[in-house]
Amino acid sequence: MECRNPDAVRDQILEVRDLCYSYKAENGTLTPVIRNVSLSVQRGSFVAILGHNGSGKSTFAKLLNMILTPQSGSLRIDGTETLREDITEEEIFALRRKIGMVFQNPDNQMVATIVEEDVAFGPENIGIPPEEIRQRVDSALRAVNMTEFAKHSPSQLSGGQKQRIAIAGILALLPDCIVFDEPTSMLDPAGRAEVMDTILKLNREKGITVLLITHYMDEAVQADRVLVMDHGSFILDGTPREVFSQVEKIKEVGLDVPQVTELMYRLHKDAHLEVPYDILHSREAVDALKLLYAKENGGSALG
Repeated sequence: MECRNPDAVRDQILEVRDLCYSYKAENGTLTPVIRNVSLSVQRGSFVAILGHNGSGKSTFAKLLNMILTPQSGSLRIDGTETLREDITEEEIFALRRKIGMVFQNPDNQMVATIVEEDVAFGPENIGIPPEEIRQRVDSALRAVNMTEFAKHSPSQLSGGQKQRIAIAGILALLPDCIVFDEPTSMLDPAGRAEVMDTILKLNREKGITVLLITHYMDEAVQADRVLVMDHGSFILDGTPREVFSQVEKIKEVGLDVPQVTELMYRLHKDAHLEVPYDILHSREAVDALKLLYAKENGGSALG
């Protein structure tokens, strides 16, 4: 029998063991999408998930929120096994509220013609009393810096603002964890920055666990932990620095690394310069190049 440390278990918001999922074609054949995935996510952490199109990222996200049901394996949310045979509908609904989801297209998540009514939609559906709904809506809008738009129509908002309203709608349900499935992929750079600022604030100030599925490396760099998925399995798992330093392995699965990491890698490999390439930020690159210059010029550093 497996010995489980109670303190360690309580510290994990998500625990996945040997999870498998296959899509069924019209002819009845099964196509494996998630293959024996095991993963633990610490409460309050910020995890980025990377992978090329078709690698299984979005399917994995839907399994975590129980939108899809795996064929086999174990999925624990906040210590509760979700795949046991005797689980009730009430338990499932309660667990789903612990894991919120924000999708790519904010327009697909808008259900009302007024912002505050849209944010209130979720709490109303689960029977929260009106006075508490008011408090939750106000709090959620404050958290995403959208209070002044409470009476606006969502159609009047920018893409970034709409996505922040979608996030507020999830926040009003008081989740412990939010899974973001490429929430900035349809936004311009300004909208992307707005949404990422909101995600970081929720994680660092509110303590909400974040799983961010993204194909933007500059977003993944801001996470505590980066996972790389390929053909339904995680092939890399570590800090951003640990993962992105494995440039060749990342490129083998059709992904890029941050631009500054790519630059230092090319200087190291092609120009044969003695510079590190486990670098994630431009300031680090500048410091490394200054150090190299000083070394090659007898200790005379650049200003």
